[in-house]
Amino acid sequence: MRKVQLHNSWLSRLQDQFELEYMQKLRDFLVTRKNHQTVIYPPGAQIFNALNTTPFDQVRVVILGQDPYHGPGQAHGLCFSVQPGVRIPPSLANIYRELKTDLGIPPPQHGCLQTWAEQGVLLLNAVLTVERGQAGSHQGKGWEIFTDAIVRLLNDETEGVVFMLWGSYAMKKGAVIDNRKHLVLRAPHPSPLSAHRGFLGCRHFSTANDYLQRRHQMSIDWSVPENS
Repeated sequence: MRKVQLHNSWLSRLQDQFELEYMQKLRDFLVTRKNHQTVIYPPGAQIFNALNTTPFDQVRVVILGQDPYHGPGQAHGLCFSVQPGVRIPPSLANIYRELKTDLGIPPPQHGCLQTWAEQGVLLLNAVLTVERGQAGSHQGKGWEIFTDAIVRLLNDETEGVVFMLWGSYAMKKGAVIDNRKHLVLRAPHPSPLSAHRGFLGCRHFSTANDYLQRRHQMSIDWSVPENS
């Protein structure tokens, strides 16, 4: 992680984080787990996919997740997204369901949200790695400090960003966001356990676009091309 490959717009702002003790401990932890032949997701080159795909000065929307999917071939560094050819997870299926209700967008046959990220939607998990079959296995190892720093940077150095906070975990992480500078949208998590408590029907996607248009910015094309 001393030679981390990160888009310069982020690296220039986060460089100090990589020198702090917590990040050194996190690096040592990851190296130790790999030395024990542990399978870690996403693959190393995709750990920072969200930051590399969505440069700092292009962020228009932030969706906060918790930690990566822990099944084979799923995680690729974007929260809620899975690689093409992988079964669509239940939470993402509910996101697609809300998109259809809100904007009339038919659900695609895959779960890759790369095109959202390329338009300025930062799909950021709080924890950026996980072990195969072990949900939450890298929580509390330091990633949360790093991603908190990302949220603070966006709050402090930008204006007019839409933050979508789904579920109590994301709401807590986003508590620092100044809603006088940004649009903060809150709803229950899209998981099947909670989506019916208010995520379905929240209309966050149209609300975000209306806000961006009022600020004379391009809206997000929330459709997901079948060839993504």
